[in-house]
Amino acid sequence: MAKIANVVIINNQKTVKVPKGLRLIVRKCCKAILETESFPGLAEIGVTFTDTNGIQELNRQYQLAEPSDEVVFFPTGENGEYVSKASNGAKILGDVVISLEKAEKTRQMHGVTLEREVGYLTAHGVFGLLGYCPMSSKPLERMALRDKVEDIMDLLGLPASPGYAATR
Repeated sequence: MAKIANVVIINNQKTVKVPKGLRLIVRKCCKAILETESFPGLAEIGVTFTDTNGIQELNRQYQLAEPSDEVVFFPTGENGEYVSKASNGAKILGDVVISLEKAEKTRQMHGVTLEREVGYLTAHGVFGLLGYCPMSSKPLERMALRDKVEDIMDLLGLPASPGYAATR
């Protein structure tokens, strides 16, 4: 069974106040995904909150093939092989960067909580770290990933509002 050695959460923005409990949702989301995916052993994940400018800068700096204004992810591994931390053997999966500014706008547009929207974006990023491609050109792969994300949201008690899932 997967265990989280550490979820390092950094807030690099001042646009949106980080509500109490948001970091806990991010940690629970990471843990739920690793458990449902039967990830072996310890894992470490970095999650950074940024703003729209921060996401745009990452898209420019890394010339991402699939630029996003909501969430980007930087896996450290490939094909299930990850760098292990010498101190505890935890596999370092990589980093997920979320624009809280965009998450706030999206959550208002869809009538969901910030916790729901950030959980959704966290799930997309963590699945990306595990090798899933949220922007796959294959519709069935995108639908399967969307279903996985929604299953995690339901597991965490963060269901979608009517019509929300249809727009994602």
